[in-house]
Amino acid sequence: MKQIQLAFPEWLQGRARHIEDVLDDLLPPADALPSRLHEAMRYAVLGGGKRVRAALVYAAGQACPVSGSVLAIEASLDRAAAAVELIHAYSLVHDDLPCMDDDTLRRGRPTTHVQFDEATAMLAGDALQPLAFELLASMPIAPALIVQATQSLARAAGSQGMAGGQAIDLFSVGRSLSRDELQMMHGMKTGAMLACSVALGGIVAGASSASRQALDAYAQAVGLAFQVVDDILDVTADSASLGKTPGKDAAENKPTYVSLLGLSEARAFAGELREAALDALAPLGDAGARLAQLADFIVLRDR
Repeated sequence: MKQIQLAFPEWLQGRARHIEDVLDDLLPPADALPSRLHEAMRYAVLGGGKRVRAALVYAAGQACPVSGSVLAIEASLDRAAAAVELIHAYSLVHDDLPCMDDDTLRRGRPTTHVQFDEATAMLAGDALQPLAFELLASMPIAPALIVQATQSLARAAGSQGMAGGQAIDLFSVGRSLSRDELQMMHGMKTGAMLACSVALGGIVAGASSASRQALDAYAQAVGLAFQVVDDILDVTADSASLGKTPGKDAAENKPTYVSLLGLSEARAFAGELREAALDALAPLGDAGARLAQLADFIVLRDR
């Protein structure tokens, strides 16, 4: 796959614009019945976000030698990147509901249930989930790889991944968790979907077993680092830069890396995870450069 060398900020912005166009094309039109539901789906997905998960899909695909048609793989990477963004968007819509975190601000604008209503927001999230798997099913790659991709996303989003981590988070309000318990919760709640994003890029590209092992090790480290930095930003950033309400974790007495370790140690831990992620990329050589840059972006965004 021919690569055009761009500075990282331009590459990341370009990927964000590209996946926005892909999502705009793949989501149901706003005027298709039931139009209010489709409007809410589009509102929840389009018009904001760093698109880190999509970028991880593309960077992981770029890190592996291509096996098969370049055009087919590029189209499949688009669908895989869109799928993880749809699952992520659904999780945010549900996470913001009054029965969950009861938030009113997301990506710098009213949350979906505030903009529409609670029932519409819930249904929008419900509808985004099957659409994600429909996109994976339509990837023009080998059926065995489609099965692997589908299984990976299902595990990452389910009770042993994101949904399970969210459940543990809700049950842990007001409780003290050990470092191992906190790491398990965040590995499921946030890390699983980030790790899946990396895995999907490798699956679509037909990565070798050795490459997949390197990608998995990288993904485990960078996925946890993302949540550690999120915990840091919750106490250091303002709503304008964060795009959501800051300080909610502390206000709701939720266990975080900052509450467990303190701000300085949390930052040190994020740095350790960054180094682990970069070390894991060594077997990929120069092809892993974008993944290395994404690790830097994820960890250093609180500086």
